Amino acid sequence: MSQPRVFIQTQDFDLQAEIAALRGQDAHVGAVCSFIGTVRDRNDGSTVASMELEHYPGMTEKAIEAMIDEAHRRFDILGARVIHRVGLLQPLDQIMMVAVISAHRGESFQACEFLMDYLKTQAPFWKKEETPEGARWVDARVADDKALARWGIEAGNA
Repeated sequence: MSQPRVFIQTQDFDLQAEIAALRGQDAHVGAVCSFIGTVRDRNDGSTVASMELEHYPGMTEKAIEAMIDEAHRRFDILGARVIHRVGLLQPLDQIMMVAVISAHRGESFQACEFLMDYLKTQAPFWKKEETPEGARWVDARVADDKALARWGIEAGNA
């Protein structure tokens, strides 16, 4: 039975433990690439006091699983793991992690970046920031769509 690849959770995560679980005892792994996203205290010129993330259970995991499948088709990787937190988060909190393992670093770097670009525009999450001006939903950005387009995928979110 294969390991779970997608985790949507409220609790924080430990990068070292997650990578150890992803790698296991696979001696073919020669490269591990990871990305951790954190909540910033500023966005679009305003102070951000907190961020709340919502998702549709089941739909979100399925969408991210499909993204990981696509990364496997495009890159010679041995595995990938995505963790995304939901609920109320504060600045400095870890919000998400992408980790990819492969035999060689180039494939890991590319697959990790691909997954990040894909997640940023295509993962069904809704983010609401609390600012001094009040609560606001975070919209998709043109720059995020452009980042995904370089992989040959048109998003059309922004």
